[in-house]
Amino acid sequence: MLPADETGKGPVSPEDVTFAEWAKRTGELPPDFDKLPHIVSLPDPLIIDEGGKNIPVKTRKQWEEKRVMMEKEIRHYILGSTPPSPQNLTHRVLSERKDGAVTLRTVELSFGPARQAKLTVELMIPPGQGPLPVFLTQWNHREWAQIAVRRGYIGCVYAAADSKDDTEAYSKIWWPDYDFSRLMRRAFGTSRVIDYLETLPVVDKMKIALTGHSRNGKMSLMAAALDQRIAAVCPSSSGTGGEVPWRYATHPYDIEDLALLTCAQPSWFHPRLRYFVGREDQLPIDQNSLMALVAPRGLMLSTAIHESASNPWGIEQAFLETRKVYDFLGGSANLAIRSRDGKHGVSAKDIEEYIDFFDFVFKRSKDKPENRLNYPFSFDKWLAASLEKPGSGPFAGVRKDLPGTDDLKKAVSGKTWETRRSDIRKRLEWTLGEMPPGVTNEGPGGLAKKGVGEDSFGTFIQRPNETAGMKIMPVSPYNGFGDNLFGSLYYPADWEKQPGRKPLPVLIYLHEYDYSKGFGAMGRDHEISSFFAKMVAQGYAVFSYDMIGMGNRIEEGTRFYDRYPKWSKMGKMVADVTGAVDALTRMDLLDPKRVYVGGYALGGTVGLLAAALDERIAGAVSVSGITPLASGQMLRHYSHLHGLMPRLGLQARAPFDFDEVLAMIAPRPVLAVTPRFDKDNAGADLENCLERAGRVYAAHGKETELSVFVPDDYNRFSKENQEKVLEWLKGR
Repeated sequence: MLPADETGKGPVSPEDVTFAEWAKRTGELPPDFDKLPHIVSLPDPLIIDEGGKNIPVKTRKQWEEKRVMMEKEIRHYILGSTPPSPQNLTHRVLSERKDGAVTLRTVELSFGPARQAKLTVELMIPPGQGPLPVFLTQWNHREWAQIAVRRGYIGCVYAAADSKDDTEAYSKIWWPDYDFSRLMRRAFGTSRVIDYLETLPVVDKMKIALTGHSRNGKMSLMAAALDQRIAAVCPSSSGTGGEVPWRYATHPYDIEDLALLTCAQPSWFHPRLRYFVGREDQLPIDQNSLMALVAPRGLMLSTAIHESASNPWGIEQAFLETRKVYDFLGGSANLAIRSRDGKHGVSAKDIEEYIDFFDFVFKRSKDKPENRLNYPFSFDKWLAASLEKPGSGPFAGVRKDLPGTDDLKKAVSGKTWETRRSDIRKRLEWTLGEMPPGVTNEGPGGLAKKGVGEDSFGTFIQRPNETAGMKIMPVSPYNGFGDNLFGSLYYPADWEKQPGRKPLPVLIYLHEYDYSKGFGAMGRDHEISSFFAKMVAQGYAVFSYDMIGMGNRIEEGTRFYDRYPKWSKMGKMVADVTGAVDALTRMDLLDPKRVYVGGYALGGTVGLLAAALDERIAGAVSVSGITPLASGQMLRHYSHLHGLMPRLGLQARAPFDFDEVLAMIAPRPVLAVTPRFDKDNAGADLENCLERAGRVYAAHGKETELSVFVPDDYNRFSKENQEKVLEWLKGR
């Protein structure tokens, strides 16, 4: 199931090029997952033995116990073991000169066994009375340090980056006693720079700040978590394995997931981490655990909201969990979060703001960070705003199960089934919230009213592009769909030239939990461009758009519950599908009787709910989108974590479940793809859900219209799953 190791990016150890070689040589088995608890949300740094005794941390002594435990687990599962701090560090000056009033000094550090380990360091010392704060960063960020020098910091860059990496030799120097990964070797080198800085009278030892970007950002967080001499850190755009927790970097979030990152960069992390592919919720620790180890020192999380390899929602969840630790330790002011428009790169203004944060932590300034959140949902605040009460609601009682097959056959042939469908509909609509009255947007009507697309307001997001066989019609205001929304219709390039052409069937493709890009899934095994092209090649049109709170609609979702406290984001998502159907059924190149919905993860769920409520939808495809609510854990997922259906948090049992959703769609065709090793599969609950729904299809005499595909895979929209969807839709 895993991608192949990209061996050109470095070996997994001095003796093993690939993960398979490491596993064979060491004989190390995966952990006993039956003994590791499932921690669905982020691990709580203020709980000891989480998933077991669940002992709350209430004293500093307990906190120190938890600190030691987290650091041990981080080294074991993610980073690898490191040597103790060497006591034999020496340095020699390689060069020293003046650049105006600034002293530039390059030194070489030597330490470790026979002082074989080396590390090159450059200092940029501004004029002025010391001791001075230090801006510490990696070799390729020298221009960042230049800005810091103008702000009165000693700029310090060191050779622990791709452009110059003296730490790569450490793996062999300390082998086989220590097995630290590449990023951990660089973090170890960072601490050696601090060893040297502490010997310099010009350095203010209490004001050493560290930053780095991307993989250097990951490493900076690791170094600060494990070396308390670092007084403040900003892991800039550090992505998965940095600011983004592993739990929120799985395939449904469409960023660099654990499988991709550990295989594409096999040397960055300890090979042991790879055992948690598809089992991220059983990692005893996560990236918020490293953040907690920084507390109460300065920590600023910084990302761009449209980075292809980042999950801004996931970063905010890590921030909120880490804030609990800062509050406990009395350092709340030292934790900050900052988001910027754009993609991965940074400019001078970003570095200036990083230094602003360091100045605030070091009490050189009183300018406190703003800490604006793009995803500020709080269930408790929603309760207050909506005036809802726990345990309330018209459907808080026991829900009736679907009847047996014989009773169903009688029901669907008479009025009994319509009564039951009406009851399910009421329960579903109540859960989705009170949709405000709206107006139908009839859409553009055809290709003649092609819009200007997202260029009218700008986008940083790469969408599936046109090909020789596929054209794109932007659907945008003033000839758009829904409530002033933007979408893209992909259709055969030669359709207008086809003699006797017939209207096309269309698939409304709904994306996953892609908070940064919406339907802009790109790269490696996440890309959807080829899937769209294949759909079009077999005679379909594909329509897609960003769902609220994601991609180009992030800000639209930020204050959603302030504006619509009685509605829900899931309700709005379903309403937007209805808006798409309104427009697509009126387009001259499309067949109004063959409008299908399909999607992956969140998109698969939204599509099913929309199809249940809109009978114009001819059928539905759901890949990893059926998540039974009976098991309980998904209730908080929708109500508290993502804030998609808050009313699910009002009572212990959901007013509906997915067997009833499928029953509402019956006898229209549905393809349910449910990977066997999906950690959200829910096992027997999912099987029972599909079995009950199958009885409804059987009662209609349409047993074959509910298709279930169970690949031996974890949760992802793999090429195999894409081919299954294409095969199922062919000829419909």
